[in-house]
Amino acid sequence: MNAVIKIPTVNYHLWKPCNMRCGFCFATFEDIQPKILPNGHLGREDCLSVVDSLANVGFQKINFAGGEPTLCPWLSDLIIFAKELGLTTSVVTNGSRITREWMDVLNGSLDWAALSIDSVDSGTQRRMGRTTAHGPMSENDYLNAIGILREYGVRIKVNTVVTRENLGEDLTDFIVLVHPERWKLFQVLPVKGQNDDAVDTYIVSTEEFEGYVDKSRWVEVHGIKLVPENNDLMTGSYAMVDPAGRFFDNTSGIHTYSRPIIEVGADVAFDEVSVDERKFLSREGLYDWSVN
Repeated sequence: MNAVIKIPTVNYHLWKPCNMRCGFCFATFEDIQPKILPNGHLGREDCLSVVDSLANVGFQKINFAGGEPTLCPWLSDLIIFAKELGLTTSVVTNGSRITREWMDVLNGSLDWAALSIDSVDSGTQRRMGRTTAHGPMSENDYLNAIGILREYGVRIKVNTVVTRENLGEDLTDFIVLVHPERWKLFQVLPVKGQNDDAVDTYIVSTEEFEGYVDKSRWVEVHGIKLVPENNDLMTGSYAMVDPAGRFFDNTSGIHTYSRPIIEVGADVAFDEVSVDERKFLSREGLYDWSVN
């Protein structure tokens, strides 16, 4: 239980389905379907129980992720419940389903949104699979989604995965325009059983990734915090829960899972995976996320 408290943030990947098909995605959870979780998610009541357990063992912030979490019909219930439990709430989303109607339902319970934006070039997005059945999101689509979130007082992060497809692009002018509080840059991460059937064409070296980071650092003069994460920092530094309600880690290059939280409790389940507190701190996982 003490180990849980030392890692104050948890990523709850509650929803396997996604409306995009990013070829580099390292959270596809193909290994849990159909045998373990035929529908790719738990039911509403079990999801609420998972959130309750996570709050009870001392997590302070919960990031609802996927797949695409906004596809979940009861995501708003989970966010509201987490906020009532005293957690700082966040959603990691591709932004395609952000509406004022949904924000009205949340009624101020969402604190943060992390928008997954790798490029604003439609050709690059298509080659990466960062597109819905209706096509890639345009720069204006992203600006509109972020504008809606800001209308409701939601704090903004942008997550960018650096791959072979967008390595030569410069997203900084867009980032300055959007002006998120934090811009996280991820080196595309191969994970066996998640993306190993397609990720090879997207791989970039650590040196190439660092070059992308270096050319992007000037956004910090505008008060935007740049947070780069290479493959080493990303590995074993996150407290993560899968759509079946189990903690998992990626320390061995493959997802390793605990027993289900609703069966054994979050404290016991967390002890069955490996999360490195030093790496969590090294990737600047601890920052002022509180919302007044």
